[in-house]
Amino acid sequence: MNTRMEEIMNAIKHNKLTADDPFRFHCTQCGKCCINREDILLTPLDLFRIANRLKLSLKEFIGQYCELYIGSDSHFPLIRLKPKGSVKRCPLLKNHRCSVHKAKPAMCAMFPIGRVIAFPEYETSSKAPVIEYFYMNPGCGDNTRTQTLREWFDSFGIPLNDNFFIEWATFQKNFVMLIREAERLLDEAAMRQVWNPVFGILYLCYDLEKDFLPQFRENAEKLLRGLQMILSHNTK
Repeated sequence: MNTRMEEIMNAIKHNKLTADDPFRFHCTQCGKCCINREDILLTPLDLFRIANRLKLSLKEFIGQYCELYIGSDSHFPLIRLKPKGSVKRCPLLKNHRCSVHKAKPAMCAMFPIGRVIAFPEYETSSKAPVIEYFYMNPGCGDNTRTQTLREWFDSFGIPLNDNFFIEWATFQKNFVMLIREAERLLDEAAMRQVWNPVFGILYLCYDLEKDFLPQFRENAEKLLRGLQMILSHNTK
């Protein structure tokens, strides 16, 4: 486990917050949270909002600002902002300011708050997944302002009961289970043919003029259904 992951796990264990718990933090716009960053992962919703803000197509935005790869541990298709220069700064940082502040990635808008999904222990449980929030020591800013988690999220328009985040985490969980089974059954050449359309369907197949969530749901269902068909065909 790397140092960053240890910090996150420790924060989840010791620094959990509920909606009306206060925490002390004030952003001084020093830009430190935007350098030495190779971990700013983007969801399809992040891409959708930022591309709209910059008036770029999704393909143009990804080509200019992002890197695509498959997680070595997660086996999940990932997109991250491509760090620039020796200080590995966020490519959206312009003149020490976020150039997409009103549409910044959710993980940046929430900073220094993190969140994880707690799934029911048993697959057959009727309980819904729960979002858990935690405070991470930011190593920047100051403690001159106190606010609740609810106030912090409201200031960025992020819902505490974030339906997309729950659906995204649930899709990731189901996708990883299916893709690992596919990797067990298929050879490398066949897996390349599987991976080729995945990035496109998951991250590119959106009309920026239409509502995002129905499109995401359709794309997610298409991918899971396609993997299930592949597995069914190869286990006969």
